[in-house]
Amino acid sequence: MSSSELVKQQDQSHRRRNDATQSAESAKSADVGEQAFLAIFEDVLVDEPVPFDFDGSIDRAHMRAIWTWLVRDVDPEIQHTMAGVSDINEAKTSLKALFPTILSNARNAVSAASAEPESDRRLTGQLGGEDVRRRIPVVFNALRCHALLPKAVAFGKASNSLTDEAALGTALQSMPLKETGIAALLLHSVIGQSANPSRVVSSIGQIAGGSTEVVIIGAGFAPVIDGILAHAQNQISKLAAQSGLYTDADLMCKAVSRFHKLIRAITGYVELERGSRWSIAAGEITKKMAECIEPRLREISADVSRSLRKPREGADRVDADRLLAALNGIYLLSAVRSARESLALNALFDQIWGETGKSLEILVARNMEIFKQDPTDENTAQRLDMGIKMAEVRFNAEYAEILRKARDAASRRTEQAI
Repeated sequence: MSSSELVKQQDQSHRRRNDATQSAESAKSADVGEQAFLAIFEDVLVDEPVPFDFDGSIDRAHMRAIWTWLVRDVDPEIQHTMAGVSDINEAKTSLKALFPTILSNARNAVSAASAEPESDRRLTGQLGGEDVRRRIPVVFNALRCHALLPKAVAFGKASNSLTDEAALGTALQSMPLKETGIAALLLHSVIGQSANPSRVVSSIGQIAGGSTEVVIIGAGFAPVIDGILAHAQNQISKLAAQSGLYTDADLMCKAVSRFHKLIRAITGYVELERGSRWSIAAGEITKKMAECIEPRLREISADVSRSLRKPREGADRVDADRLLAALNGIYLLSAVRSARESLALNALFDQIWGETGKSLEILVARNMEIFKQDPTDENTAQRLDMGIKMAEVRFNAEYAEILRKARDAASRRTEQAI
């Protein structure tokens, strides 16, 4: 190969590397841009399943589709601004500065497309379907009021310290209730920070002069109820996300507990009309949450029994994975017990609660007897320890303490004998 050909080949290789580097940097910038875009609106985003739409919340998947449309079809300046940006906070600042232009261009694009059926069909295709197309007005409202969302979050946190419900209701009246689209987004952000949604609903009932749907809607507080329902609905995705061996029991139980607080705030403090939108939504959301929990409850009894028993065949070994699953199941069962008023699971819960109680009593007692005979058996010791932890959650701390004292006494007797 001649020297000129070698130089040419090296130049081509260098260009390919540069192109690859630029492509990678562009992709990275695009990822950071999307992350920043979603982060700006995190407090009004909800995750699938989203069977009910509310004007104060936006499906995360829809927001991703909107971002793709904005970058690709609405405002090329976004890509230019994001080029080389790797810090998400920097990206958020840059994007916020572009929002007035982005909103104007997006509105013009939607307005132009709406004037002609074929253009509107193409726009729907660019957005990824009718569902996203239908939610464009809510996204536009979010772009308009993005600077107010952090303030609404701060308001929600501060409202937890207001002990007087009348004061809380008066504070909620400071929201722009007449601008229903903006108010919905802001109140959704407020509810997300509320530790006691029932207090919020009780306070608006006092201000509105009643707790019927008609009165609450007439007073402009409908977005409060919508926001509570949207947050309750969002707990379904949080619970569904906890699956598999390494389920986070704490997050799972928090989702159940939060769901209970949200639903009880409505069913306990609002006079729902039969067949109304809120009544239907509350019932359907409760049903879907129950459907998400039900298969998990059905596994608990089997997990407890199998994890605390010695294998019937082969060498004795502890199934650590099943022990963890059983313990997580007991935690979930306890959370469901505390939230049972808000879940359509009474018959199944009673069955599983009774079954696990009987199984734990029998299996812990059996392991205790085996342990007393040979406290040096590590497999039995591990099963007994986990059984006691489960008993503490299923029964109470006092019962678990009695079991621990019996276990420790057996260990001491062995040590003294040695």
